[in-house]
Amino acid sequence: MGWRTVVVTQHAKVSLSTGSLVIQTDTDRLHVPVRDVGVLLIQTLQAVITAHAVVALAEVQAKIIFTGRDGQPICTTSGDYSNVQSTVTVGKQMTWSKSRIATLWTRVTASKLQNQIQVVEFVGGETTSLRQELDQLEVGDVTNREAVVARRYFPRLFGQDFSRTDLTPVNAALNYGYAILLSAVDQAICTRGYLTCWGIHHTRTDNAFNLGSDLMEPFRPVVDQWVSQQKIRDFTPDIKYGLVDLLNVQLTYNHQNTILRNAIPKYVDQCLNYLGEVTDQVRIEVALPSEVSSHAINGHV
Repeated sequence: MGWRTVVVTQHAKVSLSTGSLVIQTDTDRLHVPVRDVGVLLIQTLQAVITAHAVVALAEVQAKIIFTGRDGQPICTTSGDYSNVQSTVTVGKQMTWSKSRIATLWTRVTASKLQNQIQVVEFVGGETTSLRQELDQLEVGDVTNREAVVARRYFPRLFGQDFSRTDLTPVNAALNYGYAILLSAVDQAICTRGYLTCWGIHHTRTDNAFNLGSDLMEPFRPVVDQWVSQQKIRDFTPDIKYGLVDLLNVQLTYNHQNTILRNAIPKYVDQCLNYLGEVTDQVRIEVALPSEVSSHAINGHV
């Protein structure tokens, strides 16, 4: 998988020629080697892409994300039909141990809460009550400490009157960032031959991405941290570009320096191996960035 994020924001045609994406706009013609592309974001309804380009991107495991009329990600395409997917893999997924599911969800939730505490510390907020909730976390989070922390967490970042249900630019940015994150986690799940609809905690029948919604949780605070440091009066293209580029943010995962897009597959492997009883250990330790970068992404059209 490549490292470049290419965003198309205007009337354009995306095609393939001699191993490169060709992006033809009204005023320019750009070439990007397919092997360099990690994400192609189509941020306009006035673009077309050829089947040849779609296939080439799928072959290098690049993800294509389309946004809807509201500017939010609405559809993704990737090499979802992995050659490792089989009735054996899916059959094992259907019979994951309940005790391992409960243990993994506890570890996932604990990591998320620890990372939320890191974000609150980053903005200079009070964390004592959040740590107390983390200390009360039980196996399977049967007392729903995750929800209790969420009610205290977001007001510490965005003000006491903030609500995740409000239709605000900040919430739009959070949702957009979460959608980008979910797409990356789903891709890692699919390429390992598992079903994204079969979750360990999220079980909605109308959600095709229950497992991705479960496993993305520890990395949500990466989005929260970035959004908390922006002055968002409107949900502008610059905000969207920054959220897409969070896949390239540097962090520490299990004491190794890496970027988010590389940490996610390692993390998904650990979780799936634990659920499949390939290993008896799972460690989810994330150290968030010590500063929020304002660098522009590297492929805006």
